[in-house]
Amino acid sequence: MKILIFGASGSRTTTLAKEIENKTNFKHLDVDDYYWKKTKPPFQEKIPLNKRNDNLKADFEKFENVIVSGSMVSWGKEWETSFDLAIFIYLNNTVRIQRLENRETERYGEKLLTNKTMQRDSKAFLKWANQYENPNFTGRSLKIHNDWIALLKCDILRIDGGVELKDKMEIILTKIVFLRNLISQNNNP
Repeated sequence: MKILIFGASGSRTTTLAKEIENKTNFKHLDVDDYYWKKTKPPFQEKIPLNKRNDNLKADFEKFENVIVSGSMVSWGKEWETSFDLAIFIYLNNTVRIQRLENRETERYGEKLLTNKTMQRDSKAFLKWANQYENPNFTGRSLKIHNDWIALLKCDILRIDGGVELKDKMEIILTKIVFLRNLISQNNNP
């Protein structure tokens, strides 16, 4: 089974995917690991689309049960038909931005107070992330995600990001069992 979890930055899609990996036989693949070159500080240099797609596809096909976390809207049409389940996490913008601010502080610590480049990059990132609900924003946005959801050829599960992790897990694990049973029935008429 192939599952995608996505939402706005700060909606904790990666946290949820890691928890599913810990509790099941799913392999977690985070699109950030394929999108960004390994740099210090991180998230400075993008990997070209064709190379990131090749790398992700190789790992995606290596495992029977995969959970991918991250937005793949701009990764190509082939991903619209690659999943059995897409889980969209929506979180109140104020809560989400506060989470992102906290994450930036945890990630960069003292450097965020002293390094001008890091301060500039962090402010730019937070400004970008805060545009998510702006329907005219051309970057990753709620409108773009909703438009992409309409193109996906799989079951869609929408979950409130404010729900406790254990409760999200219960919802998702129930859905996985249901889909596995459905797939099994369809394969054995």
